[in-house]
Amino acid sequence: MIEELFLAKESIAWPYLEKLTYPYEILPKIKEIIPEIGKNLSSEYIEKGENIWIHHTAKVSSNVEIHGPCIIDAGAELRHNAFIRGSVIIGKNCVIGNSCELKNAIVFDNCQIPHFNYVGDSVLGNHVHLGAGVILANIKGDKKDVTLATNPKIETHLRKVGSFLGDNTEIGCQSVLNPGTIIGPNTTVYPLSNVRGIIPTNHIFKNKNTIIPKEER
Repeated sequence: MIEELFLAKESIAWPYLEKLTYPYEILPKIKEIIPEIGKNLSSEYIEKGENIWIHHTAKVSSNVEIHGPCIIDAGAELRHNAFIRGSVIIGKNCVIGNSCELKNAIVFDNCQIPHFNYVGDSVLGNHVHLGAGVILANIKGDKKDVTLATNPKIETHLRKVGSFLGDNTEIGCQSVLNPGTIIGPNTTVYPLSNVRGIIPTNHIFKNKNTIIPKEER
C-alpha cells in the first residue's frame, strides 16, 4: 500500500517508509527516526534546539512554535502562529500556514497546509493540498484502537491514527477526515465532506454515496 500511495517517493523519510507495507506502521517510529536522520544531515541544516533541524533556506516566522524532534527541509515556509508539536518531518517547499497544528506526522515534499489545519498521526504524500479548515482527526469518539477498512480489515492496535493521503490529493475546505482514512493518489474531496474508509485513486469524493472516477483528459 505504501508504494501505491506515495508514487513520487519524495521525502527525506522515504528510506524508512519503503521498508514497510502499511503507512500506519511508521507512526510509532517517527519520534525515533528523526534523530537518526538528523545526525546524518549536512551542514545546510541548522540545529535550532534539541533534535530540531531546519534547512538554512526554510522560512520560519518568528512566532512559530516548534517542539522536537522535527526536521524542516529546504525551501519550506512556516507562517504566522504555526504549531509543530513534535515528531514531525516537513518536506521540501512545503507551506505550513497560519494557526496550523501538526504532530507525529510525515509531510512529503511540496505539500500545502496553509490555513487553520490539524494534521495528527498522519502521512501526506507529494503535492497534497489541504483547503482551509481541513481536519485530519486521529482519535475515535469511543477512544478505541483504529481499524483500517481494508479487505480484510486491519487492526492497527493504535489509539491515535490519522489519515494517509496519496500524492496529488486535494481536500476541500472544512472537510473532516476520520481516523484511519486512506485516500489514493490524484483524488479530490469536495468541501464540507465527512470522509472515512478508503477512497480510490483518481476519483472525486462528493459524499459517501457519490464517489466517481475522474474523467481522463
